[in-house]
Amino acid sequence: MDVDELFTKHQADLLRYLTRYTGDPDTAADAAQDAYLRLLESPPRSTINVRAWLFTVATNVVRDGWKKHGRVGRLLDAPGSAPVDDRTPDPFTAVERAERAQHARRMLAKLSARERTIVLMWMEGFMHREIAEVAGTTAGTIGPTIARAVKKLAGDIDRYLKEDV
Repeated sequence: MDVDELFTKHQADLLRYLTRYTGDPDTAADAAQDAYLRLLESPPRSTINVRAWLFTVATNVVRDGWKKHGRVGRLLDAPGSAPVDDRTPDPFTAVERAERAQHARRMLAKLSARERTIVLMWMEGFMHREIAEVAGTTAGTIGPTIARAVKKLAGDIDRYLKEDV
């Protein structure tokens, strides 16, 4: 197993997922680093999907950290977030993006940690069986969970858009 190749292939996706999951780029980077260290120390069986394994381990690292420090995932209101892209926007656009990102973090924070994991992994393109493995459930529950979570988020988005008008 070539860890350098796996790092190159999955690091951007893993960091994006973890940053969305935690709301904090530093926490995301630490969890990703821990996941790769665990990959080096005790790699998964060759038959397992390594991408799903990395996401599972990184998600568990974050959850364990929250438990250890008495948090329940309220880092989503933390200042700062991963940039949308590398271009520097004009000040008006930067403020608008920051407001939208803060609102998105607040909306995601209303979901349970399990729902947030499922939705964000779904957004990253994972198959239901892979998401189920990470979430500790069956593949049959993933679709309904996504539907419920998206419905919750849609209501929040609708209210947000009405406020913005």
